[in-house]
Amino acid sequence: MPSHIARAYADRLKTGLLTADPAQQSAIEALGRLERDLGKRGLFGALPEVRGLYLWGPPGRGKSILMDLFFALAPEPRKTRAHFHAFMARVHDLIRQWREGDRKARQAAFGTHRGDDPIEPVAALIASEARLLCFDELQVTDIADAMILGRLFDALFERKVVVCITSNRAPDALYKDGINRQLFLPFIERLKERCQVLELTGARDWRLDRIRASRVWYNGEGGARREGFEQLWTDLKGDMPECPAHLAVLGRDVVIDRTAGGLARATFADLCDRPLGPQDYLAVAARFHTLFLDGVPLLTPDNRQAARRFVTLIDALYEAKTRLVALAAGAPEQLYPAGDGAFEFERTVSRLNEMSSQSWLEAAAHAD
Repeated sequence: MPSHIARAYADRLKTGLLTADPAQQSAIEALGRLERDLGKRGLFGALPEVRGLYLWGPPGRGKSILMDLFFALAPEPRKTRAHFHAFMARVHDLIRQWREGDRKARQAAFGTHRGDDPIEPVAALIASEARLLCFDELQVTDIADAMILGRLFDALFERKVVVCITSNRAPDALYKDGINRQLFLPFIERLKERCQVLELTGARDWRLDRIRASRVWYNGEGGARREGFEQLWTDLKGDMPECPAHLAVLGRDVVIDRTAGGLARATFADLCDRPLGPQDYLAVAARFHTLFLDGVPLLTPDNRQAARRFVTLIDALYEAKTRLVALAAGAPEQLYPAGDGAFEFERTVSRLNEMSSQSWLEAAAHAD
């Protein structure tokens, strides 16, 4: 009998919600195997150990779409789906709570107060909430994450937690060239031991195809530009849940309220009217492959500080090959025609036009 995900995938092909891609078939089979294994029970209803799945490959091949479909249909009531960065941000917060909490606070949050090592109580809490953890876009660049992942996942696996992971990188390429990487290697081996590793190949980049068929700079009169902007966000996000992202920048917590996987959405006021600087914008550009920027206004000399921040933001996105989808009051040439820094702003106009071109979008896709 076909798995639930295989039937749902076939239904979406028939209705045109998805387009057939032979490269995705092996992923559907692997997710179907995981679905069936999660539904099994041992003697007296005991939960057996289940081998998870690590699905990796280039951006835009449909990994997140398949993950969404699997998560919705997985026969496990205790399940959580999260972007890996959001999950790790919570882990670090739980570790902080354990270290700073007194006996009463620890007991209230974790159900225990004993011990100095926070990993065990943190893992126990996570395992009590979910047997299935689905992580989208796993990547490890932070040494603080790298140093705790091995012990944390050992503790989760001991509690029979099952993971389903998507990533742009093969396991052996995680935390490549990172500081003290040799301490991270046991985590890689444990992932390969506890998960089926499957590469999702294929020549077609579905995300790039959707952007190509649309626009990335929306301006002009009427509601059509807003509708196009919103529709592209909806199409690229799919069923991924939105959640805030916390970026640690020079000891500060920079929050992007609306994110979904590698997509971020913010207003011009959020990013350019606030006192943010180059390091903040570099962190945004490094974290996300696409930024949706809403409400870009026509600027005057009274807005020169916001104009300068916008220049810095665009420079960061351009260098990182982060795609920009903007909803603006005018064309790039109309944004800041006069005022302090208007001459320098012309370079930003040139970059905005280049970032809207098919050739630049192609190059950005290959840089993901």
